[in-house]
Order: sequence, then structure tokens, then C-alpha cells
Amino acid sequence: MSRALIVDALSEDLSTLRMRDVSVGAPKAGEVKIRLRAASVNFPDILMVQGKYQLKPDLPFSPGMEGSGDVVAAGEGVTRVKLDDRVVVGARFGCYAEEIVVPEQTVRALPAGMDYAHGAAYPAAYLTAYVALVRRGELQRGETLLVHGAAGGVGLAAVDVGKLLGARVIATASTEEKRAFLKSYGADHVFAPSGFREDVKALTNGRGADLIYDPVGGDVFDESVRCIAFNGRLLVIGFTSGRIPSVNVNMPLIKGFSVVGVRAGEYGRQFPERGAENIRTIDAWAAEGKIRPHVCAQIPLERAPEALRMLQERRVIGKVVLTM
Repeated sequence: MSRALIVDALSEDLSTLRMRDVSVGAPKAGEVKIRLRAASVNFPDILMVQGKYQLKPDLPFSPGMEGSGDVVAAGEGVTRVKLDDRVVVGARFGCYAEEIVVPEQTVRALPAGMDYAHGAAYPAAYLTAYVALVRRGELQRGETLLVHGAAGGVGLAAVDVGKLLGARVIATASTEEKRAFLKSYGADHVFAPSGFREDVKALTNGRGADLIYDPVGGDVFDESVRCIAFNGRLLVIGFTSGRIPSVNVNMPLIKGFSVVGVRAGEYGRQFPERGAENIRTIDAWAAEGKIRPHVCAQIPLERAPEALRMLQERRVIGKVVLTM
């Protein structure tokens, strides 16, 4: 038996999360069993508990899209990993647990020199940033990149990747504490998430941002439309503001910009070879120390509701990680 955080019923206030003893069976052919040491807390985990995410697991289930740990058993035919390997785990749910059984293709080596907490924290955020900026946004060295929600997990990853790729990075964040952190982290300019339009235009001599990375939506998206450059790309990452915005199509017509949707996981499923290349790239960057996932807190698994509420209340800078 091992412990897992289980959702028995959907709940808006996350009150239906309970620690349970669960039995995790032996892996079947092509599967591996992982003793998890850390799991990353992501915004879709909250939406899944609330029943608002596009993926709706059957009840009961354990949240958690990514984690890290050790291989403790392998089914017949497994060749990618072996017993005692330190690994990163990608799953659509199930990582808020001490043990998980997953297909071997969802497991890969923990980058050299990286601990479990940071190993759990980087994959989804940096894959999103890479697919958004490189594959969908085609960011070029010297371009101006505007990142919203920049102190959050996917936002901070975009700041990091943008700087690595040679962009001038403008970041927005909601509090003075977050904005001060972003300046120390390397963002070239940092503003509040409202009223940034004129600042961006002033910094670009009226031209606007070449690429805008928006996981926030709502009013932030609306204002972004007013400060994007001709031939700019406005990347739709998500809607943490709670409002899905819309745009009158005369705006992209007149201003000559594109609105581009980003789903990093689906991109890899649609284009498997490019998807594998994306993952190899961010793993290599992690092993070489070129990217810097920031873990602001490590919280024991049994206190997972506290970690989810930290994220829900926008009190997280970078990532918060559960430890087992």
C-alpha cells in the first residue's frame, strides 16, 4: 500500500481532496512503476478538481500531471529505463501519489545534476514555453517579447527561454514582489498587468511587441491587441484570469498580426518527430544548466490542498512542488 491524494467528488473550493491508502499493482508489459519523490503543482490540476478542465478523469482520481522519482519495477519489454533510474514522469493525472504505474514512453531520465524538486518543476512549463516561442511564435534573436503572468510557472519559463534565445523581454506581473523578482531574474523591463500598452509602445518607438505570450487572457489580452507590432504574433496559452477574450477580426486585419493557439502536448501528438525534438531540447538545456526552473516552495504531499490554494490565490512565484 502507498499513499495518494484522492478526489472523491468534484469541488469548486478543493475541499474534496483526501489522503488515502491505495494499492498500486505491478506494471504490465511496457509499463514502469515509479516511487515518486516530487510532483509539480499546475493550474490544470485545480481545474480538474473543479471539473472545468477539458480532460475529466473518472472519479475517484489523483491529480498531478508531472513528477520525478525512482524506477522500482519494470514490466516485460521495457528498454528505456531500468531499476533505480532517477526519472521524470509525465502523466495526464495521477502524480499526487507516492507511487504510480505509467507507460514507459512517458518516462525519461532526470537531467544530470538536477534534484527531484526541480526535475518535477521544469517539464510542462518549459515545453510550453519552447513550443510557444520556437514552434508557434518563431521568435527571432533581437525581437521584443512581451510575457504576461511572467512570475507564474509557464510565464517564468517563457522569460527564461526568451532570454536564452536572444529576445528583449518585457514582463508583466501583478505585485511589486513579483515584479522585483522578475527584474532580478533577468527580464529587461517589468510592468504591472494593466496600463502596459503605452510603456511597450514607448520602449519600441511606437512599433509594439513582436511576440506576446499570454497565459492570462481577459483584459490583458484586450490590451495586448493595442500594443502588438505589425506582423506580430499573439500567443494564446491559457486563461488564468477566468475570462476567455475575443477579438474583432478587423484588428488583426488592420494591424497585420496573428493570433496563435498553443497546446504543447497536442503539438507533440500531432507532430511526433518534432515533439520528441522539443523534449530533447529542453532536457539538454536543463542538463547543461541553460534554463533555471524556480521552485518557490516545497510542501509535503499531505498538505497538497494548501499548495493548490497558493497557486489559486496567485501567491506562487515560479513553481510550487509537492514532496513525498
